[in-house]
Amino acid sequence: MATGGPSAHRPSVTRRLRLGTGFRLPSPYAHPFPAGSGMLSRTTGIVTAFVAGLALVVAAVLVVRQLTEPSKPELPVIPESRRPVLEAAARVCSPLSVPLLAAQIDAESGWRVNADSGQAQGISQFAPQTWKEWGRDGDGDGRADVWEPRDAIPSQARYMCHLYTVVKEVPGGSTRRGSTRLALAAYNAGPNAVLRAGGMPKMDETRGYVDKIVNDLLPKYRQAEKKYQENEAKHGSKKHGAAASPSSSSSSSSPAPSSSSATALPSTAPGATVPSASRRQP
Repeated sequence: MATGGPSAHRPSVTRRLRLGTGFRLPSPYAHPFPAGSGMLSRTTGIVTAFVAGLALVVAAVLVVRQLTEPSKPELPVIPESRRPVLEAAARVCSPLSVPLLAAQIDAESGWRVNADSGQAQGISQFAPQTWKEWGRDGDGDGRADVWEPRDAIPSQARYMCHLYTVVKEVPGGSTRRGSTRLALAAYNAGPNAVLRAGGMPKMDETRGYVDKIVNDLLPKYRQAEKKYQENEAKHGSKKHGAAASPSSSSSSSSPAPSSSSATALPSTAPGATVPSASRRQP
């Protein structure tokens, strides 16, 4: 192997450059960033990971809370097609109200006009015998039809007003809540069943029916009716303001008609002398 030669003792290019100019070629292993920048990068990565983990924990907590917290129950809605007749029926006597009649209809038929249990029929679930006594023509077509809500709902209201008078002398029937429970029980089981029991009949179906209306459906319909009336008042005031005009304001200054020319409103009080009847056979 040759060991000598003219260039055996020549310095390398790197060494010649180092000796001549003091310039050094960069090492392939040198870090491109200044000293200490690695520590900064690691710190930034740790902070980023911590923030991301914290966000995941917060999101998980929110999801668990949403799944475990009881959701607000949806409020029932009175069908718009039934509201006019329902509001008129609620004025038949003072114990009645739109929420009460609505809750009762919901429990009876779920607002189905063709509901038929085999013993009771229609949206208000009248037994045939009870309908013969209490059914009335409410839509003016000349006949009382148990399948027609405009006939059935007013008949339901008149019958409930009668039942309120029946249970008034029953123990517990003197209070508003007690009379409502007993009137509903009489609607379900018949007034004779309430009178014989001297209060709430010991019938599971009747007690479940009353509890469902008074404790469950009635509070929901009261809330729904409150929201409906608030919404109507809000939109009604806007419509009234939009409809106002100079001509209407000038016409308001005209003299009001005398009281003798006013049309008298019909009385809505129910007849208390109608004989009693049971919704279902006692």
